[in-house]
Amino acid sequence: MKKIKDPGLGNASAPSAERMMNTNGSFNILHLNKARRFSEAYNFLVSISWGYFFFLTFLMGFVINAIFALIYLLIGIEEIVPSTGNAIKDFFNAFFFSTQTFTTLGYGAMAPHGLASGIVSSFEAFLGLVLFAFVTGLLYGRFSKPKAAIRFSKHIVLRDFNHTKAIMFRIVNNRKSTMIHPKVTVTLSLTRQNNVGDYVNDFYNLKLERNAINYLPTTWTIVHEIDKESPLFQFSKEDIKEQQGEFLIMISYYDESFNQEVHQMHSYTLDEVSLDYKFDKAYYYNEKGKMVLDHKLFDRIEKLKS
Repeated sequence: MKKIKDPGLGNASAPSAERMMNTNGSFNILHLNKARRFSEAYNFLVSISWGYFFFLTFLMGFVINAIFALIYLLIGIEEIVPSTGNAIKDFFNAFFFSTQTFTTLGYGAMAPHGLASGIVSSFEAFLGLVLFAFVTGLLYGRFSKPKAAIRFSKHIVLRDFNHTKAIMFRIVNNRKSTMIHPKVTVTLSLTRQNNVGDYVNDFYNLKLERNAINYLPTTWTIVHEIDKESPLFQFSKEDIKEQQGEFLIMISYYDESFNQEVHQMHSYTLDEVSLDYKFDKAYYYNEKGKMVLDHKLFDRIEKLKS
């Protein structure tokens, strides 16, 4: 099989190079000296995990209310509520008033009685409205953002197949919706040492048994047969695991939930290959004749008999 041009990852490598792509589909790249732009904040906030998003949201709310509480203390807590004579209790009173103002809730127990506190509380209420609108937009963006829900098998196997051998992994849709016209491309990166001693990456587009199907209601086992055209043909099973290389995978399909095409990426390294295993079937028919897809069986592999 002929090598292809650099797909965008660079040909340079190193003997201790880590994987190019993480298992979640993100590229394993460390950015240094990159200028930060406020315009990138939206993309960052809609891309992070839900836990991290809510943590940052609550942290931002706490910090803003704590800052305004300090401002009210500097103005004089007496403009809101009589002082208790205790700095900590006065801070908490100012913090609770700030929270009620920021959320425009206002229980009525505390209210600004001076010009300075009135100006600050009015500005805080306006800021609260703006930030709540911003967070609402982020929530909508996170829910409406098209995202694939493909689950890749934990294992990638290498086994005898059709008088030769083959690399196999499988996928399943984590949603109940049907994947329409799913298609897959697999690029193999192999690291070698050239004549001058430098480590370089060679890239190959692997020929697959099937690179597209019409729909995917169950599982799809993706097969690369290691024939004479395969870049892995020269290696034995054991030698394949010893190579420094990586399978870079991209799946794309039409998602009926979002009414548009979505994609997802994944990778396996050659040292992750399981030798002489096969995948167990993840679906079967029950006593009523209905097909059952058991997601607990999806990652199960079985050792082949010698």
